[in-house]
Order: sequence, then C-alpha cells, then structure tokens
Amino acid sequence: MGSDSITTEVIRHALISSADEMARNLCRTAYNTIVYEIHDYGVGIHDFQGDVVADTPGIASFTGANDFGIKNALEFLGADSLADGDVILLNYPYWSCAHTLDALVFAPVFVGDKLLGFTSCRVHLLDLNQKDPGYVLDSTDMSQEGVYFPAVRLYQRGVPSRDIFNMIRFNSRMPEHTIGDVQAQVSACQTGARRLIEIAQRFGVDIVAAAMQQINDHGEQLTLAALARLPKGSWTASDFVDSDGIDSETLIPLRVRVTVTDSKMVVDWSETSEPARGPINVPRGLTVADTMLAFKALTSPDSPVTAGNFRPLEVITKPGSLMHALPPMPTFTLWTGILVPEVITRALAQGMPDLVPACSGGDVCDIMMVGGAEQPGGPWLEAVNDAVGFGAHSQGDGEDGIMHVSEPGCRNSPVEVLETKAPLLIEEYRYRPDSGGPGRFRGGMGIVRTYRALQPASAIVINYKTRTRPWAIAGGMEGVSNQVLLHPETDHERSVGASYNQLLAGERIRNLTGGGGGWGDPWLRDPGLVLADVLAGLVSPDAARDSYAVVLDPTGTAVDSAATERLRRQEDPGANSGGKAPAGRQWPSEN
Repeated sequence: MGSDSITTEVIRHALISSADEMARNLCRTAYNTIVYEIHDYGVGIHDFQGDVVADTPGIASFTGANDFGIKNALEFLGADSLADGDVILLNYPYWSCAHTLDALVFAPVFVGDKLLGFTSCRVHLLDLNQKDPGYVLDSTDMSQEGVYFPAVRLYQRGVPSRDIFNMIRFNSRMPEHTIGDVQAQVSACQTGARRLIEIAQRFGVDIVAAAMQQINDHGEQLTLAALARLPKGSWTASDFVDSDGIDSETLIPLRVRVTVTDSKMVVDWSETSEPARGPINVPRGLTVADTMLAFKALTSPDSPVTAGNFRPLEVITKPGSLMHALPPMPTFTLWTGILVPEVITRALAQGMPDLVPACSGGDVCDIMMVGGAEQPGGPWLEAVNDAVGFGAHSQGDGEDGIMHVSEPGCRNSPVEVLETKAPLLIEEYRYRPDSGGPGRFRGGMGIVRTYRALQPASAIVINYKTRTRPWAIAGGMEGVSNQVLLHPETDHERSVGASYNQLLAGERIRNLTGGGGGWGDPWLRDPGLVLADVLAGLVSPDAARDSYAVVLDPTGTAVDSAATERLRRQEDPGANSGGKAPAGRQWPSEN
C-alpha cells in the first residue's frame, strides 16, 4: 500500500516534530551541560533498515554516524534477534563512528510484530574509564580509550540489564552523571518510539513505511537536481592537522579529490594513506558522516536531512589509514573529522568559487576544565566549544563568532552557566578584532574568552588548527589562526595547542579563536563597510589602511574619500585596469 503525497508530507512533519520532542526530552533530563547547554547530541528517527528519515540539529556528523552504527549493530546482532522493549548501547568506535564517549543508544520500534523503524540518540558522556579524566590526547592503542560496549542490550524486552548498568557505574569516574545521561538517552528513544507508534496507529503501519521510503526517494531527487546544476570537474585540496598528539612538531596532512558529475559526487580520501600514531585516526563511518555534511551543504541545505540525500555520494577510503581506522588504531581525538568538510570545500572552491565559502576559523576550539577529584562532592568537568569566524562568500561577509560548521545545531556555554556549575571566573568574552580575513567580503571574526580557575584544575586544550591559517577565495586574505595562551599577560605566558595544562587557583587561560578567510580583493570593499567595521571595533584603523587601503579622517569616525582614492591609485599597480590588483599580489601575512 502506498502513501499519497499529501499524507507523506503530513507524516514527514510528524516525524520531524517527534525528533524535536526527543531532543527536548533529552535536554530536560540530561545531567551534563555538554548535552543540555551545548547540544552535543545526535537524535534521529530511522526506517526499518536504519536509514534516517528525520533528525534534529545538534552535531551534524552524528546523523550519518547513527545510521552507520545502527546498521553495524544489526549486522552484529541480527535483526531477527531484536524484540519490542529492547534498547541497545554501542560505543565501539569502528562500528559506531565516534570515540568511546560519544555513545549511541537506539531502540527498535515495533507495531504489533512488524519492525517499523528505530529511534536513536547519541550524546557525549563524561567518563567511561578512559586513561585520562576528561579527554584523551595521546593514546597509542584502543585499550587506553575506555570501556567498550559492542551493541549490548541496556534493556531487554523492557527490563533493564543490571549487569550492563553496573559495568557503566563501576567504569566511570563520574558515575552519577554518566548513568543519568545514558538514562536520558533511553528516555529520548522511548519518547520517539511512542510518537512513531502513534503515527502508525493514526495512518497505518504500511502507509507510514511507504511514506518513509518516499521521504528518502524525494531526498535523493533533490540532490540529483542540485548536482545537475553544479559545475562539473575534479579537483584536489590539502590541509593539515596540527599534530597526531604524540609528535607535536609534525603536521599531519589531509588530501582529498572531489569529482562532480551529473549523477554523483565522488570524494576520494585514499591519498591520505598513512595512519597516525596518536588518537586522531578516524573510523570510516565518521569520515563518511563528515563528508556527508559538506555534500548536504552544497546540494540541499534548505531541506531536512534524509538518508536519500546521500545516495548520490560515494566516499572512497583506504582501510588502515588516517581516514579509515581499524582496530586497534587509536581514535579518541576525532578532530581530524572536523577538518573534513572544509578540505572538501577547498577543493570545490577551485571549480565553483561563487558557490562555496572560504574557510572558517577551522576548529571547534574546545577548552575542557576538570577538577575537584579530591574535593567534597567528587570531580567536576565543564567543556566549552568556543565560536569561530565563518568564511566569507560571494554574496557577503562571513558570520562573526558562530559555532563551527561541524556543529551547526550546537551552542556555546553561557558565562552564567560556567560560573555556576564550576569554580571558574570568565574575565572577558568578546570578538577578536582583525581576525577575519580581509576581502571584498571579509571573513567573520573569532572570539576571545579568558578563564580564571578559582580552584586547582586541569585545562585540557582540544584544538588542532593553530599552526595553519584559514584559507581565502578569489583574491581574499587568510583569516588569523586559532591561539590559546596559558598564563596570559604574565612572565610565564606561552602559546599552546592540544595539551594538558595544570592551573593553580587564580591562574588563567585565554582562548583566541580563528577568523574566517576573505572572499575577493580587499581593495574592492566598499569603504563605508570598512568604516562600519572600524566603528564596531571589529577592524582596527591600521588594518583599514594596510589591508583595505581605506583612510579615515583625523576623528576616526568618517572615511577620508580623497586620501583613500589617492592611496588606492598610488599603491595599486592595477589602477589602470579598473583598480583591481593583478593576480598573484602579495597581501600582508598578518593583520
């Protein structure tokens, strides 16, 4: 039995609403702020094969990772072994597509004896007995990265497994929070299951199953239509991760080839062939999921996610490599995946510079504070993903101070929450002037946030994009790199990348996040826009002159039009060809 288009659309919106309700339930019941404040989660509703038909914004890569995890679990367990009331826990990285702490919980949904689909919820748990509290930056083997659950039943036919919950409890430094968050995941999945059953009871099981198929078929049609409109070709690009976590001096290269045809996009990572010694290796499922993010943004950004969107996408990886980790390769620090969408975009920018943005600040810029192990009440942990500047594009400036492209549904932690939940004082939180790359359209500004520890604490810097700069497009200038300063404005100030750092009470750490790359020749930027940025404190008067060739009057509140014209004519070798500087012009390397 089929489903007519109107009924399918009603069911589609009901599924999306159900996924949104799952997320609200999760945020109301979760114990840790990484979930309910930052929205570090992935929530979805899937058909009986595990293909997503509805999700809600959070960590974008979790959508594809949940599909991948469910399908691997079904292959391991066998779909016939599932029963109504089962709830499955999976955090084995090579199957679940994330590190041990990004645990996937999912539940089969039965209507009568028919398996209609699944509900899923992935969150970042605080601790599962990984070798270091908080985060692992230097593991060399999977055995150092925590306890693994290879598709085990948390609940079997509605009955909780005391053995599994005890394993979690006795393998966590923060058992109350960890158990609480797992149960919040279970609650979210059960909420979605109830809603899916209600939809099936209203419309009929066969109608809903048919609608799910049509939703994914339509998602494929949208993507194919978009591919047909795109420029065709094959392009390569490279970028670098700061280090593998073991050798801090050696940049780790990523290289991709992207090929666009009328019917598919092929993203080939096989030239990124060597594995990393440290934990920045990525399971294939996460490489695919992060690739899906770039593909979705290019082909169908304005429609909800469905598995059908990605049928025309082919991802090639080499088993045993950085982009296709196999056991026992370490995978805990998955920051390599954060770079995936922007390396793909860099390749596409060669063939379609008017359709893609320049590089963003390029990182999630996470500072995690852990302390209190010997204090009454036990250890505490708070993490902050600070915002970056987005890359400029052919239609305008990049956004200032926004969450990285890999986490479009996420938020940063408010100052009030951090200072309430942990012994921290946030001394400043502002935009980072001159961090956005100059251009006809400038890159977005990064931010500055300074943390003071009120008790001894470990400050874990999880930032792998401090040694290379955000790239630009069409003659724009690079953005300013991420930087983290330990003990700022003291004799002991030093810049650190990914690292463990001990702070005494009163000591500080400062996060300066990267700005986006610029788009187009900066000397073609409207001087009035440059003035507006100066007055807003985003661009300094010196940068206005040096990067944009815009001169302000003595008051600094207006453009000196005559002086600006003279400067641009005098210093611009391309003045006789319309004022546009020739290709290959050397712009300043710093703002």
